[in-house]
Parts: sequence; structure tokens; C-alpha cells
Amino acid sequence: MKLTVLQNKLKEGLSIIGKATAKSSTLPILKNILIRTEDNFLNLSATDLEIGIKWWTLVKVDEEGSTTIPYNSFSSFINLLPTEQIDLNVNNNNLSVECEDYKTQINGIDPDDFPIIPQVEEVNKITINSRILCEGLLQIIDVPSLSKVKPEISGILFSYNNNELKLVATDSYRLAEKRISLKEDKKDEFSFIIPQRTAREVINILKDLNKEVEIVFGENQVLLRVKMEEFNHSYIEITSKVIEGNYPDYEKIIPDNLKTQIVLNKEDFLNKIKAASVFTSKINEINLSISPEKGEVVIESSNTDLGNYEAKLKGRSEGEETKISFNYRFIVDGLSNIKSSEVIFELNDENSPGILKPVGKNDFLYVVMPVKN
Repeated sequence: MKLTVLQNKLKEGLSIIGKATAKSSTLPILKNILIRTEDNFLNLSATDLEIGIKWWTLVKVDEEGSTTIPYNSFSSFINLLPTEQIDLNVNNNNLSVECEDYKTQINGIDPDDFPIIPQVEEVNKITINSRILCEGLLQIIDVPSLSKVKPEISGILFSYNNNELKLVATDSYRLAEKRISLKEDKKDEFSFIIPQRTAREVINILKDLNKEVEIVFGENQVLLRVKMEEFNHSYIEITSKVIEGNYPDYEKIIPDNLKTQIVLNKEDFLNKIKAASVFTSKINEINLSISPEKGEVVIESSNTDLGNYEAKLKGRSEGEETKISFNYRFIVDGLSNIKSSEVIFELNDENSPGILKPVGKNDFLYVVMPVKN
């Protein structure tokens, strides 16, 4: 293999695929990346057997070939080079790197030993803007919790139906749902669960691109693919295993016919909840008293060692008087991921979940279970 590539392009590709290299593994090859040429493209690949990431760029190829080399040493060296052309040359799997006055050789391994990143056979496919997808994932990414008993709630549910993609996450104590309308008209309904870590890497890699992303769902894998603007050729591909199992029928726990509703200023509500958190007990409990007649919420917390806290918050309210307790962390997380300046807080009674929603939009809801006395 012999080719010429710009330092800044190679640095970009390494920063993208490096997220899939194994940090510690009994298989040393997983700390390596695969470098190969495909026609006039340079392809970099990395995998930890759970996630596989591929990246391509157009280069000047003098001789086709491939090798696999340690990611950390190669990336560290490339990052130190000037932003000039780099010549890469492979001989007996070893990679020589030349750039101006810099020259090194990195020992490689036979590329046939590198794990195969599976091809995803297309069963269903949708297209979505990368920024919109990542903004939606950011609103729910912190909700799941790792669970060996219920592995399905360790991930993010992608559910497509009637030109709408739902992103759902839960940890059994709270649930977040983000709805995204899509332009394409597809009749097929489908759903799959991706690991939380995969979702985080999707955010890290795609959030600043503002490009169209193809989400391809296969039998037990999912592929997220971004193509180059100049060519009908892949630019970035993220392949991930999906979590097997059926996601909980979460819509059944979203309460209907709520008895109490109050509309509050989000920042004011958030700040008063954070202030209450200073005086909470070990279970992080805060108490809310909603009075529709007065149009206010009273927020209280107490700690036997520190003291007591009380704050009042005015809002537009209707329904019945309600007293209820929550873990303040869950309320803070929900409010922090609502984008509107005002929020709707809906409740039934002290033993039923509450719902937080943005004012003016119906694309996000956050369900939180109360602390039962």
C-alpha cells in the first residue's frame, strides 16, 4: 500500500474511529485499527466487537493494500505532525509514515487477523438529519441504567411508525420520550433497542455534521451511515449490535385524565428545586404542594442535620389540590432537557407518576415516579 493524505484529514478520521477501539481487552488486535485502500479512497476501521466504526476520505493512491496497526501510537504521532501531506507506505504489514522532516515505522499485524465488522442486511431504513437525531438523543441519553435483569431498559428504543420516530428511555423510575417527525413516507413499522453507549458515540461523532443519516436496521445489527457530499460513497458508518428482548409497553404507564395541571416558568422551577436539594435527606426527597386555587406550588425539603427549606412558585393552574414527593434529581434531569421557557406539570395523586412537558410542543414528555411515603 502506498498513498498520500493530508494530515488534517487523517487526524479527523482517527478521532472518529478511535471511539470504537478497545481500551482494555484480552484480544490485542482490538487495540488496532485497520487501514486499507478502496479504489481512490482511504478507509480506517475500528471495532471492540460491540461497535464498529468506519471512515473514508479521497486520497492519492499509488499502490493498493492494507494493514492493521496500534491505534494509540499511530494517532499520537499523526497529531504531532504539521498540517502537510503525509506519505503512507506498507511493507510486510509494517507502516512507514513520512511528513516533511518526520519519519517513522510502526509495526503492523496481518489485516486478515482483524475482526470483520458485519455487513448489515437491510430490513428497514429511514433517513434523518444528524443534528436533529443527536439533539433528540441528548434529551434522553442519561435516563437508562445498566440492568442485567432487564437488559432491554439499558438501551434506547428506536420506534418508527406513521412517519414518526420515537426515541424512548427508562430506568423504571422515570421515562423520557422524544418524537421526531420525518419527511419520508414509509408504511413499514419497526423498532429496535441500541445500547446506551452506542447512542453516546452517535452523539459524539454526528452532532456537529448537519448531514443526512441513513439508519439501516437488520436482523440483529443496526447501521448509521453518512455519505459524502461529492460522491455517492460512505463517509462514516457506525455499526452496532442491538439489545435483544422486548421493550416494556411503556405507553401503559403514561397516565391519562390527569386531575391537576400547572404551567410554570422552567428556569424558576429548576432553580427552586436545586435550592431545595441542599436540604434533602439521603433519599433526595422533595415535597410539592400544588394549589390550583392559589395558582402556586410550594416546594419543601428537610434534613435533620441541616434544617428546612420552603419556596413558592406561581403558575397557571387548574384541577385539584395535590401533595406529592419526588427524588429531586429526577425532576432536575427532566427540566434540564425541556427546551421551552415554560413547562407543563401534570399530576393525579401522591402515588401516581407525574408528567413534565414543554409548552407549545408535543414532541417530548418526561414521566417520573413519586417517592411513596
